[in-house]
This record gives sequence, structure tokens and C-alpha cells, in this order.
Amino acid sequence: MELRCTDQTPSAAAFKTLYDSTGWGPRERGEPFYAEALAGSWCCCAVWHGDTLVGFGRVISDGRLHAFVTEMIVEPAWQQRGVGRTVLQALLARCQAAGITDIQLFCAEGKTGFYERHGFVARAPSRPGMQYVADAT
Repeated sequence: MELRCTDQTPSAAAFKTLYDSTGWGPRERGEPFYAEALAGSWCCCAVWHGDTLVGFGRVISDGRLHAFVTEMIVEPAWQQRGVGRTVLQALLARCQAAGITDIQLFCAEGKTGFYERHGFVARAPSRPGMQYVADAT
């Protein structure tokens, strides 16, 4: 069975199953949580093997100036098989078609090489990214 790539948003159930396969978030999160997260997407790319979502990525964007690639997820059994490359290339193509040149992301530990091979570079120390931490104040 071949892989099928689509720009259609998957169901919250399929997204939750894929998300849970990575151990990224608490399994207690229900499908409504994931449905609300997906609703905030500007675009997405889903890769299916039959009825199983094996890869997914989405972009949060204003559609003109800035885009943020998030939830680049590949089911562990499908990693190292080109699924992530397919997802990322589709998302970048959509951003570039809209004329967006400021495309950013955070990546999981140990994954920088993958993103560097696709044109991403670490931000310069003079332009570091920051993250809000509520308990830091």
C-alpha cells in the first residue's frame, strides 16, 4: 500500500493517535483539545498509509508576513523513510506560494540536521528566540 499525501486537516482522533505515538504530550488530552489546536492551523500536510495517519505537520501564520512550522510529527515506525521530508517540503511550498519569507520553527532535540538540510539555520546570537515561562517571574 502506498503513502497518500493531502493538505486536508485530519480528524482530531487521528491527530491525537499520531501525537500520542511520539510521547510528546500527556495522553489524558482528549480529542476536543486536539480539534481546537488543529482549528488554529493556516495550512497542513498529512501523510496516510491506508487509514492511518503516519506523518503530519502544520503551519500557524498570518498568511502574509510570518509562518511558524509546528507539529512536525512522524510515527516512529515511519521515521527515516522520507515522510518528514514530504511534509516539510509541502509546508514550505505553501508558504512560499503565499510570498511568506519569514518561516520559523522549533525542533526536537537532535533534529537540527534534518531542518538544516531543508534550508533552516539557527538564529544568530544577536537575534535569539525566546520562550515565555509563566513561573519564571
